[in-house]
Amino acid sequence: MKIFYCCYGSAHSSVVAASIHLGLMPVNRIPVANEFMYLPHYDETRSFEIGTPFFMGKDEFNSDVFILGMGSERKLIKKAILSFLTHMGLNSKELLMVDTLHNVNWITKIGGFTSRRLGLISIGRPLTIIGIQQKYRYFIELVNNVKKRELEILNLA
Repeated sequence: MKIFYCCYGSAHSSVVAASIHLGLMPVNRIPVANEFMYLPHYDETRSFEIGTPFFMGKDEFNSDVFILGMGSERKLIKKAILSFLTHMGLNSKELLMVDTLHNVNWITKIGGFTSRRLGLISIGRPLTIIGIQQKYRYFIELVNNVKKRELEILNLA
């Protein structure tokens, strides 16, 4: 199975969701700011990498977990990924594309723009972390729901 956590630029919300999914972030508490700094791809993806899936790891059910930034072309990129993987022989039922953007608040958006677009990392990165910390319980809930769907699809429930 392939699971894609998708957001605007694959630098913040998708990274956090995928990291929770893979056990790299806690599910029993809100992480401190320093814990975000050790996540692969956190606040690092550049604009030209939008649309590129990044492999984050395999979960406990041997599913591949990716992050994917879709910019403002979310429908187009989703269609392209689904079409390509179907042509490669992957059953579309074994593919989850999970939108993480609904868990992003304005603080994270401003922080992401400031860090990634303006290059003011020392100002933007802490804002992204504060915003995600404020909504962290929703990320945990999202990942729990994804894992439930994954188990149903894999017939392990």
